[in-house]
Amino acid sequence: MTSKDTQTVSQRNVELLLISPFEEDHRHLHDKLRHSNWQPHGARTQKEAFAFLRKSPTPVVLCESRLPDGSWQDVLSHLAGIDRPPLLVVTSRFADDHLWAEVLNLGGYNVLAKPLDMEELFHVVGLAWMQWKQRWEPLRQYAMTA
Repeated sequence: MTSKDTQTVSQRNVELLLISPFEEDHRHLHDKLRHSNWQPHGARTQKEAFAFLRKSPTPVVLCESRLPDGSWQDVLSHLAGIDRPPLLVVTSRFADDHLWAEVLNLGGYNVLAKPLDMEELFHVVGLAWMQWKQRWEPLRQYAMTA
């Protein structure tokens, strides 16, 4: 999915949270997504991320594998306790089959190798958003009619 294709994903902005201690990750993501329907938000630590997620429902979280105050496993554990939890995509310079298998086996959505290939990012994040929406949108519509 290219940046042009993201405009067909949704007519409204779609929230995306990046958890990474690396400033260049935040700059790169904001720069690449500025002309899309994705609304990127950033957190440098788990603590910042959890504070953001308490206030703002977010369908997709991109998370660096290692954080100053924990790891992607800690983030995944926290997400499980959220109403309508976001899907987790782990990013790492050391992405390999072992990390990918571990992420999927523990309930994460996918792994992206860094440096991020933007076409792959749009594809993975777009699919994660569609899966999240298919999972939770029928419940939201049901709650509105009940």
